[in-house]
Amino acid sequence: MYPRFDDVMALQPTDGGFEANLNEHWTIGPKIHGGVMLALCAKAAREAYAHAAFEPVAVSADFLSAPDPGPVRLTTTVQKRGRRIGLVDVELSQGGRTCVRTVVTLGDPEHHVEPLLSANPVTALMSVEPPAHIEPIGPGHPAAAINNLARGCDIRPELAETVNAAGAPVFTIWVRPKEGPVDVLFALMCGDISVPVCYAVNRRGWAPTVQITAYLRGLPDDGWLRVACTTTQIGQDWFDEDHTVVDSAGRIIVQTRQLALVPAH
Repeated sequence: MYPRFDDVMALQPTDGGFEANLNEHWTIGPKIHGGVMLALCAKAAREAYAHAAFEPVAVSADFLSAPDPGPVRLTTTVQKRGRRIGLVDVELSQGGRTCVRTVVTLGDPEHHVEPLLSANPVTALMSVEPPAHIEPIGPGHPAAAINNLARGCDIRPELAETVNAAGAPVFTIWVRPKEGPVDVLFALMCGDISVPVCYAVNRRGWAPTVQITAYLRGLPDDGWLRVACTTTQIGQDWFDEDHTVVDSAGRIIVQTRQLALVPAH
């Protein structure tokens, strides 16, 4: 039996928010994966807002410290209740220390509405399903030692990155849960699924995310998610990283941009 993403998203109501348990299956090395925390904060905001038609449409998070696997608390504050837009602040803390501060915008996602324009960078680059030669992260895979998400997710990265028209590296990954459906929170987690883009310049240490902003464009069809990750600039100290997550129907589901620190080595 594999770890289920639904289980790590479980929330227990408390005064002023929720409690959750971020266990060791959802870590990169010893620390909780940033995309998992982003998804958990989005769910807490949705539950606190309690409007049947509203879903998170934007999530902006600052990472103050990295929690260890175990219990966390999510404190929620509804800042706005509007006809089309809601706004909820979420603080994820552990042991009395704030780890993630998040602002979640909620509204009615577009579902299967045809966009007026979509410059989708993924469908021409990636097939609906991973090619046969691309192996899942597991025993013997180069990423298996630190990527514990692979216990509950089928993650298939293309190990040789390509280069886009601007000369920037592009990493491509196919992802789906090993058990359970693909939902919008899982897709949001996949907005942080790639190895850091600074791998392309041989900086492969810990690259902590400082800030991330995600847009949730619709609800995904079940099946493989296709993720393309690229960058605009890798500086001496800071780098940006963009993910585009596309569902099996070829629709953009999640877009993220993050600012992170370049590893020293």
